[in-house]
Amino acid sequence: MAQRAVEATGTIDKDHRLVLDEPLPIDGPSRVKVIVLVPDDPELDEKLWLQAARSNPAFEFLTDPAEDVYTAADGKPFGD
Repeated sequence: MAQRAVEATGTIDKDHRLVLDEPLPIDGPSRVKVIVLVPDDPELDEKLWLQAARSNPAFEFLTDPAEDVYTAADGKPFGD
């Protein structure tokens, strides 16, 4: 049987259930196989994403001083 892969991201909730960030592009109802990839160190995973974004030439425009349009005095503090 031919199969295709669909990549998605999500979160495992407190009840150990997978909650996807976005709906899947699949007509349902349909049975699927799921492979869950869990980072060994979630903090390290975030650091890798930030490092990749920092070194990606697509974001070089952010180093332009003209992009610094906000200061710490702008807006209101957010307290949660």
